[in-house]
Amino acid sequence: MDDRKNDVLQNVILENRGKLNISGVNDVLNFDESTVNVNTQLGLLSIKGSDLRLNRLNLDNTELLVEGNISSLAYSDNYQKGSFLQRLFK
Repeated sequence: MDDRKNDVLQNVILENRGKLNISGVNDVLNFDESTVNVNTQLGLLSIKGSDLRLNRLNLDNTELLVEGNISSLAYSDNYQKGSFLQRLFK
């Protein structure tokens, strides 16, 4: 098991491939109707599909709701804790 999982709690809940709730979100890097790239506490998460919409983003609670036709979720291999600005000004 990876040590970073011991100090971070993240939930990814996909309902019927149409509604995705994510906790542990630091920032939304970019999005369009086919791709959403999210910096999470466990690394970069790429969400792919069609007709994707960001319906709720609350960075104070680190929560994101994406709706649409979701076809894939993938974490990058590069884990970087915190947002880009947090890492830059360490």
